[in-house]
Amino acid sequence: MMRKLLLTAALPALLLGACATDTTGAARQSTVSAATLPPHFPRDLSPAGVAAADDNLALEQVQGAEAMAFVAQSNEKALAALTSDPRYETFRQQAEAILTSTDRIPSPRFLGDQLSNFWQDAANPKGVWRRTTVESYATQTPQWETLLDLDALARAEGRDWVFKGVDCLAPDETRCLISLSDGGKDAVTVREFDVTTKTFVNGGFVIPEGKHRIEWLDRDTLLVATDFGAGTLTESGYPYIVKAVKRGHPIDHAQEVYRGEQADGGYGVSPMVMRKVDGSVEAVLFSRPLDTFRSQIWALGEDGKPWQLQLPERVGIQGMLDGKLVFSLDQDWTFDGHAYKGGDLLAVPLNLLNIQRPRIAYPKAAALVFSPTARQSLQDVRVMKDGIMAVIADNVVGKLTRFTLGDSGWQQNAIAVPENVAVNLGSSSRSTGRVFVSTQGFLTPPTLSLADFNSGAVAPMKAAAAKFDASTHVVEQFEATSTDGTKIPYFIVRPRELAMDGKAPTILFGYGGFQASFPPAYKPEMGKLWLENGGVFVQANIRGGGEFGPAWHQAALRENRQRAFDDFAAVGRDLIARGITSSQHLGIYGRSNGGVLTSVSITQNPDLFNAAVIESPLIDMMRYPELPAGASWIGEYGDPRIPADAEFISKYSAYQQLRPDVEYPRVYITTNTLDDRVHPGHARKFAARLGKMGHDHLYYEDTAGGHSNDADPVANARRWARHYVYLSQQLMDAD
Repeated sequence: MMRKLLLTAALPALLLGACATDTTGAARQSTVSAATLPPHFPRDLSPAGVAAADDNLALEQVQGAEAMAFVAQSNEKALAALTSDPRYETFRQQAEAILTSTDRIPSPRFLGDQLSNFWQDAANPKGVWRRTTVESYATQTPQWETLLDLDALARAEGRDWVFKGVDCLAPDETRCLISLSDGGKDAVTVREFDVTTKTFVNGGFVIPEGKHRIEWLDRDTLLVATDFGAGTLTESGYPYIVKAVKRGHPIDHAQEVYRGEQADGGYGVSPMVMRKVDGSVEAVLFSRPLDTFRSQIWALGEDGKPWQLQLPERVGIQGMLDGKLVFSLDQDWTFDGHAYKGGDLLAVPLNLLNIQRPRIAYPKAAALVFSPTARQSLQDVRVMKDGIMAVIADNVVGKLTRFTLGDSGWQQNAIAVPENVAVNLGSSSRSTGRVFVSTQGFLTPPTLSLADFNSGAVAPMKAAAAKFDASTHVVEQFEATSTDGTKIPYFIVRPRELAMDGKAPTILFGYGGFQASFPPAYKPEMGKLWLENGGVFVQANIRGGGEFGPAWHQAALRENRQRAFDDFAAVGRDLIARGITSSQHLGIYGRSNGGVLTSVSITQNPDLFNAAVIESPLIDMMRYPELPAGASWIGEYGDPRIPADAEFISKYSAYQQLRPDVEYPRVYITTNTLDDRVHPGHARKFAARLGKMGHDHLYYEDTAGGHSNDADPVANARRWARHYVYLSQQLMDAD
């Protein structure tokens, strides 16, 4: 299951800007005073008080005249500063060559007894959905058959279509639901496609644009959660009602099968259809999110009425195996007298999870599939016909394991994969017991193999060509000590012969939220545009992520968010203490939730960093629930409309904490007009306030691509070129 993001409060205590000294002995003194509030800090932390203190509300109008004038003016300045740099065109060409190269590994997905792939290159920037046989795919030159040409479709229909995925009906998978986004938004139009005729089905299912949750029930029925009209969406703009939509019947005639409540949080109710290997339905479940991470799981009974499962609220549904529900725990849980801990993987007969059944002692050995150690976490799961395959992170590097149920409980057997790399599971075929497995490292290009669950054999299929010279660099893993003494691991990719004189231009990347893990990953554009030019790249595995399971994530939730910021700063200071870099040569990069991290890092530690790429960011944390789809993340950050939450959020919210008398580095803020996941108003308002306070900065807003930046690899190449020109200017050109 996707984890897949009001009254007046008392004034909070102030956050003081740190004053750190770099290795050259120079220091930037900030003039922050504990006796004064930032000039735009709301004296009244109620929603009305926060709005009254905001002089940039007009920039929240996505296509508003004032907002678009601001965007145009800012873009002109940013492009002049970045695209005129002599490095820009080289970077753009190098990035485009990488992103459109034809020697990339085509990501395969099982499609019936064949494989499909979505492919973008210079000739087809919008991409083609295509298929081939497993045997052909294994060759150096697979013979691909085009199913759908997105470039041709966009031209024919006059729409900026972006491919957002496909869901095909098992077991033959000849009928598919294709999701198309206009311009890259999360909201999609869903259309039924027939792979045998390679055409959209005449009179087939069509679900108008929205943020849907859709599952096939049978060939003529869909379970759909969507906007069914007034009052059918939550505050976050996600659906809370599921209906059964019949072929040939209008959607407004659909029969309701499950209903949450309009006050629900998270990302909307989701139907889940669990199937046996032959494609027959084993169970129909509904996930009703209560907030970002808590949910109720319901099952559709034989009488057509839903019943609630006895499960904890923090749980991840992974699939079904021989009548057992396979799920992972994100909190401690006691079931039938046995205690389980957050991070465990369990398999329990579905009928025993009925909240109304009499309690019996289901054996713990039969229920507990896997329990991680303190430095392990469950990262990926595939439920197969005869067991479970999973990726286990051990100190942030991947291990591949298969689990089978024997007479004495679940047995664990390791499957050999390369050491010290990230391991990811791809598409799986339950009927044949095969799973695609990819491995990669910071300096190791991805490889793709096909694993056989029953034998444990792993057959190499594809190896990506190197996109940069990795021979000059090495990878190391260190730990920094955070403010509260917690050890924070981080990876550093540096030149092998680096002089530890504190002058290395260094990018520090972090995220720290939503239980997202960041193991070693091959980043070809970073390697080509940054490492090959002598740069250092650092990836910090700070709290808020999922590298060490749910406890690592939950340690930085809500009122404990400051821990993530402290962890990030601790890694920066550790890099300086090791002589790798200095504050003058240290920059940070983060996007989405990472935009919270980077914007706060700049306001709390303005003298620790000399650059920040703040991309697609959340920044105004005092108004984020007012901006779509912000209310879905209240479980992560808290609700600033509640007085107690407003107090701790206001202590770090970068938009309110900006000061005219503090020396900030020249930052680069960038977002997308069509980002309907993180509202562009965050980035616009932060840039505008920086400008009004006289702080030098760059702001660029792209007009297509959405939050994922996956609309067009050619446009994406320009994006990366802008990023690395800016970082080069700030960190490589620094005195």
